[in-house]
Amino acid sequence: MGGQVPMACDRSPVAGGRSSTSFPNPAGDGLLQFAGRWHIGAAISNCPVFLSMKDKMKSSIATISFTPEGHLAMEAIFPLPEECKKVKLLFQKSGQPGHYTSTENQEKTDLSVMDTDYKHYAIVYTLRDRGQEPSTMLQLYTRKQDVSPQLLQKFKELFHSVGLTEDMLAILPQSDQCTKALA
Repeated sequence: MGGQVPMACDRSPVAGGRSSTSFPNPAGDGLLQFAGRWHIGAAISNCPVFLSMKDKMKSSIATISFTPEGHLAMEAIFPLPEECKKVKLLFQKSGQPGHYTSTENQEKTDLSVMDTDYKHYAIVYTLRDRGQEPSTMLQLYTRKQDVSPQLLQKFKELFHSVGLTEDMLAILPQSDQCTKALA
């Protein structure tokens, strides 16, 4: 597996540049509300690495914070069979609310918050371009590990809108494997 993690092939244009929930929210405190710990309970991607791993994946944890400049910092922990893989990412804010970019090792990554209610769920769209075929990923973030049938239905409706199909979907089983790695 060579240290690959589920985000290894992400790339993101938000469905036609639309976001169904205002980000940040109209009150202007969306960044503070969006920050914090999220569980990744479902993911879907057309990335070959993701597709080869999706049946072995478990729920991951992402902790989101924002720099004073408004850039998005993410620390994600992925439970792998041999370890808990910790990944730190920094995305620069773009001119569009809820849209962030990163360029590292000649790879451009766009991350967009497609939908969120800030308290319970967020749907995050990622588009990664390595100069080859770009890959798309949608992830369902929840504040608790449980994924309700209603949230899963909302997630399914959105992933169809960006050209992904049911056979690319991974509903991630709950895992406490990496909880201690958060400290």
